[in-house]
Amino acid sequence: MQSNDARILRGAAIPSAGAGLVGVIVGAVVSGGEGALGAGLATVVVLAFFGVGLHVLGRIGRQWPELLLGAGFLVYTTQVIAMFLVMRLLRDAAFMDGRVFGFTALACLLVWLAAQAWTHTRIRTPYVEPAGTGEVSPGPSAAESRA
Repeated sequence: MQSNDARILRGAAIPSAGAGLVGVIVGAVVSGGEGALGAGLATVVVLAFFGVGLHVLGRIGRQWPELLLGAGFLVYTTQVIAMFLVMRLLRDAAFMDGRVFGFTALACLLVWLAAQAWTHTRIRTPYVEPAGTGEVSPGPSAAESRA
């Protein structure tokens, strides 16, 4: 993982984990142990899905930069479908509060997206590879180009 990718991951994961912690506390107050468990599980699911997605996009960007936009759409679509399937699977789970799970997942997701966008604006990512020697070859002079 490149240093820029690691900074973006940290910049998005830490605030999302903080939002998840708030969700666990609120879930424990509102619904007891089931609420805390639902909020904790939602936090883990969001961090895992989006962390893996960011890692996959980083690898694709290093190996095939021309495919990055299409891969971004594919990864995001896959994350949405996988999140939908997890929500459907856990819809009637008796061991946790589904409402707290849903609200915490939504909060963590929104915090992740906002923090990732904010981190992207703060990190300087080079997009031009400088020449290896740093020397510029002299071009033709103005008099030579007119002749």
